[in-house]
Amino acid sequence: MHKGYLCLVLHTHLPFVRHPEHDDFLEEDWLYEAITETYIPLLGVFEKLAEDGVDFRVTVSLTPSLISMLSDQLLQERYLKHINRLIELAHKEIERTAWQPQFQHLAIMYLNHFCKARQTFEKYNRNLVAGFKNLQDAGKIEIITCGATHGYFPLMDVCRDSIKAQVRVAASHYENVFGRRPRGIWLPECGYYPGHDEILKETGIKFFFSDAHGVLHGTPRPKYGTFAPVYCKGTGVACFARDLESSKQVWSSIEGYPGDYNYREFYRDIGFDLEYDYIKPYIHPDGVRINTGIKYYRITGTGDHKEPYNPEWAKARAAEHAGNFMFNRQKQVEYLHDFLHKKPIIVSPYDAELYGHWWYEGPMWLDFLIRKIAFDQKEIRMITPSEYLAENPRNQVITPSMSSWGWKGYSEMWLQGSTDWIYRHLHSASERMTELAKSFPDTNGLHRRALNQALRELLLAQSSDWAFIMGTGTHTSYAVRRTKDHLLRFTRLYEDIKSNSLDEAWLSDIEYKDNIFPNIDYRVHQ
Repeated sequence: MHKGYLCLVLHTHLPFVRHPEHDDFLEEDWLYEAITETYIPLLGVFEKLAEDGVDFRVTVSLTPSLISMLSDQLLQERYLKHINRLIELAHKEIERTAWQPQFQHLAIMYLNHFCKARQTFEKYNRNLVAGFKNLQDAGKIEIITCGATHGYFPLMDVCRDSIKAQVRVAASHYENVFGRRPRGIWLPECGYYPGHDEILKETGIKFFFSDAHGVLHGTPRPKYGTFAPVYCKGTGVACFARDLESSKQVWSSIEGYPGDYNYREFYRDIGFDLEYDYIKPYIHPDGVRINTGIKYYRITGTGDHKEPYNPEWAKARAAEHAGNFMFNRQKQVEYLHDFLHKKPIIVSPYDAELYGHWWYEGPMWLDFLIRKIAFDQKEIRMITPSEYLAENPRNQVITPSMSSWGWKGYSEMWLQGSTDWIYRHLHSASERMTELAKSFPDTNGLHRRALNQALRELLLAQSSDWAFIMGTGTHTSYAVRRTKDHLLRFTRLYEDIKSNSLDEAWLSDIEYKDNIFPNIDYRVHQ
């Protein structure tokens, strides 16, 4: 009965941030906030849908760096301390707002939210990856992989051995976690360069995603535009293109749903609003004010004046916006079906952290949307890329064009005046890593440990997050330091390996600090 498909994609990623050398590290809060505000709420939505017998499909990319952090015992213990501290703060807020019922009501809401987060965290023995794996095993979501450390592939093309290593390490890591090879990949930053599909095919990956212009500017022109996947010429790897219309409705802070005045205001947090002495135990030990996640106001308008948040109003708007999104997709699918004489697929990818973190009502909106699609219409069917390709194996063959979903659609977000200095060092390190891999085709003991750690350091230096952060001007000193630290560690390892003068104590120290990918094999970098 349906006339088209909807492929919802949530790109779930954070850079690898783990600092055992510090008791409390500010940037580790990125993970703790995302666990509380995005990952656990999304898990809760998906689990409740499955429990209620709602048939749905969502594609979720879990990047290897994020999986590694979620599975790390040290970070799990630190998250538990973090959420316990928030629960304590919420209790205090209930007392403090006793004479402010509109705020006390919200304090109680946050207490319940934090307690539920802790309960879910413990339910999965502190490893949330198990929850997503269960949903994939049940056939409700499809988990795809990404580059090992989210390296931006188009700017690595001069050193393809590094792209191969990013993909090979990611595929092997995925298999260790989920028990099978990945079928699809989210290319980091949605960055594609012609020919990289050859690397994907070699690893057994069947599909990837690009921004709309990656397919629209392909050769030859795609007959169905962005509304059907294409096969890459020479490899048969499928490329699904982002739909611009559905993306804008959710992404845009001006025209999109998250900017509605009834939704929660992200930028008014008690970590900044309340007196310093009161909030001091719950911000950074250095005295730096940070977001706590407790926010009492709604967007209200474009000015500085903010009214108290009303959860019921926000819930009603989320339901209304879910209905609007579904209606627009119905009309879009009906028109395209009649025009193309083919069932179109609408690919709607978003950063997962939008849902719950930036847009507090996002998980609620997603829940309403999936239920409405399941019960209130017949034109759209939710689908994963693997299911679509199984049902629709005949697709046009083209060569997609170089593209990304970054600012202006190409590489400027990661290659500009503030970041151009890093690439000569990354490329040199990549060439040196290939040299090492070829010079030592088989070795053991301390030598092998050093070679494996050299690849870890290179992969961590290649993370696109560092260039992105430098480009946006936020946490710049941290991003610069991470880039330099990993490159300097790699360089020392290279020189020590070449001169056969390894320092085991120093090697053990950086193995402990940068412990990502314990089963890595340096020989994949060639």
